[in-house]
Amino acid sequence: MPPVLARRFVAVAVIAACVTLAASTGTATALTGLGLGAVSPAHGSLVDLPCANPANHGLVGQVLAAVQPRAGGALRCFATAIEYSQGAGPLITSGPTGYGPTQIQSAYKLTGLASGGRTVAVVDAYGDPDAAANLATYRSYYGLPPCTTASGCFKQINESGASAPLPSGDYGWAEEESLDLDTISATCPDCHILLVEASSANTSDLDQAEDAAAAVPGVVAISNSYGGTEDTSELTDDASFDHAGIAITAAAGDSGYGVEWPAASQYVTAVGGTTLDTASNARGWTETAWADTGGGCSAYEPKPGWQKDTGCTYRTDNDVAADADPNTGLAVYDTYNQCGSSSLCDLLIELGIVQGLDGWAKVGGTSLASPLIASVYALAGNTKSIDYGNWPYSHRSSLFDVTSGSNGSCSTAYLCTAGVGYDGPTGLGTPDSITGF
Repeated sequence: MPPVLARRFVAVAVIAACVTLAASTGTATALTGLGLGAVSPAHGSLVDLPCANPANHGLVGQVLAAVQPRAGGALRCFATAIEYSQGAGPLITSGPTGYGPTQIQSAYKLTGLASGGRTVAVVDAYGDPDAAANLATYRSYYGLPPCTTASGCFKQINESGASAPLPSGDYGWAEEESLDLDTISATCPDCHILLVEASSANTSDLDQAEDAAAAVPGVVAISNSYGGTEDTSELTDDASFDHAGIAITAAAGDSGYGVEWPAASQYVTAVGGTTLDTASNARGWTETAWADTGGGCSAYEPKPGWQKDTGCTYRTDNDVAADADPNTGLAVYDTYNQCGSSSLCDLLIELGIVQGLDGWAKVGGTSLASPLIASVYALAGNTKSIDYGNWPYSHRSSLFDVTSGSNGSCSTAYLCTAGVGYDGPTGLGTPDSITGF
């Protein structure tokens, strides 16, 4: 029997026993009572959130053949969480275990900066009916100013730009949306936030949502934390990212060396990922290229005039980078799931029986890096001068150069190995405050 099926067979067999034990003693005790023992995640044990496979939409507890998302078709998100145990679901914790606003702002020299209320938009697929409530909980926990629909700080719209009807909910994409909203809050606490929800993960719907985001007055940056393998159709779809004067960021992907679209687009800032750790140096932090970040040479996109490296005939990914390793990821709060709020629900999620979250989880992926960089663009306020991804290239001395780490093997070393100056995994580097953006 395949491992995933075997795990679910065993889990279903013990659910009845778990109900009584979990209700009275909690998840860990319930497991021990069944002779399973408590499970602790190993460092580096990660799980893609369900939006990584478009075929998972609307399905709970089913095993599906993997779908390879492609530009022009259904796309996936790039959010990855710390895993409960090998081959299972995300680890749920009673409180935050990842980085919060203090750490993110310290690492990138953003402490005390404000945007003046500029708006960062995020484009995602499907709906999250708990988005506003979960955002309120996250911000309240960290003492951030409220950002609500009533005040106009938070707005949630569909791909047509209307507040209703919103798309059907999806547990996996809701986790991505919580990551996006919490990242913006952590990086730029006074930024207004626009959540644009496409009707599906199909490229055509996400393209329409991108245009809807760009049409909203006050939007200065748009983050996109999804993608698929390149296809010739991307050159047509690029039109939805051609919004000069708006900083559009796109996540590079979480599968190591290799290029994803829309990060490959000539009209976006392609954002790679790093591992961010504390250090006893002047900065207080150190970064290496995250082993799973995407990057490399586009097969189709023209090389922008502002990109001068010679290793790729076409567009090179990435332009810049930020924290993405889930082991050094963000504390994210999300409660949208099928089973409610209980220790039994937590157990079912952690075993991979149902999708969603029920509280705090530690989440990363380049889905974290993209909204982080979009928020730095908003703090900088230079977006009227933005000509797509060009600004960091003329301000490269204002970024932290990442000089170690690799995301795979390639024939041209700098395209997959970080080093002094420009490289594929981390581009020009990571934010050293806002001048580089």
